Order: sequence, then structure tokens, then C-alpha cells
Amino acid sequence: MIAEGFFPTLIFAEDVQLDNQQLANDIVAWSKQDKGVQKTNVNGWHSETNMHTMEPFKNLVDELYKMQHKIFKEEWLDKEPKLGNMWANINYPGGYNRPHIHPNSLYSGVYYVKTNPNCGKIVFNDPRPGIQTTMPLRKKGQPPRHLWREVHLDAKQGRIIMFPSWLWHCVEPNKSNDIRISVSFNFIQDGFQ
Repeated sequence: MIAEGFFPTLIFAEDVQLDNQQLANDIVAWSKQDKGVQKTNVNGWHSETNMHTMEPFKNLVDELYKMQHKIFKEEWLDKEPKLGNMWANINYPGGYNRPHIHPNSLYSGVYYVKTNPNCGKIVFNDPRPGIQTTMPLRKKGQPPRHLWREVHLDAKQGRIIMFPSWLWHCVEPNKSNDIRISVSFNFIQDGFQ
């Protein structure tokens, strides 16, 4: 039997070394001066989306560009990546993010600044239309990844995760007793702004 995989959905991750304590301090200070905006966040703070233009966050922006260049090469993409917007998130205990996508973008992602055990995984759903219309019975045990209908990835401090912007995702409730801090962002191809 010949079995080949086509139409994969790739989720990229990379661990980087940044001063997360300073990033956390800057984001918490920002949250105390700005009420933020309401988007998919529930019981959390979502900053304005111009974070990528602020000097204290330049090192993070540089790391995001490095990774996005690797993805452009992997995905045979022309032109240059351009960071369209970027914002900080603070999820308080019990806080979460409702399911959503990121329209008008090419790649989206998250960087984890401060995490704790049980602070809420990011969950990605199978993007294939109609896949949920059949739910065959499966053998006991863990099926191989190509049969998964959703993926739960741990929030790991210092990790960047990037994914196609059309991929539905959400963030589980923060069940820890401390805040969870992340930074989200959207990339486009230069010339499409």
C-alpha cells in the first residue's frame, strides 16, 4: 500500500533566550497605565496592537523576524515578512481566550513571557471542512498524530509558536494561582499591507 501525506498544517516552534523578567515587568507596568482592549480575552488584559513599535520590545521583535524568515524559506514564500501588529496578553487566574482566527494575516503566533504549570495550553483545531461530520470509533490507546482532531500545546516560557493565521485556536483557562503573560502577533508579506 502507498500512503503519502498531502495538505499538511504546520505549526512551528522555537525556544529563544530573552530577558523575560524585564519583559514581564514592562508588560505589567503597561497594563496598569492602559485599560487595553476587549477581543477574545476573558478575565484578562489585551494591550493595544502597536507593541512592535515600542523600544522595550525590540529584542523580541528581532527574534520573531528571525523565525519568520526561516518559515518563509521553508514555505517557499516570496517577498519579505512584515510584522503587521503585536500585543501583550495577561491572563489572570481563570482567564482564557475564546476560539478565533487572525484575518488579514499570513502567519500568527505567540511568545510566552511568563508561564506556570496549569496556566492554560493553546489549542488548535483540525482545519479540514467537514471533518467533524464523521466520528468513527477508534481502537483504545493514543492514535497517531495524523488522526488527531485537536492539538493541545503547553505554554512554555521562552517559546515562540507560529502558525497559519487561518487556523482556529483558543487558550484554555489559567488554572494556576498566578498570571500568565504572552505576546501575540501577526505577519504579512511585504507589499500586502
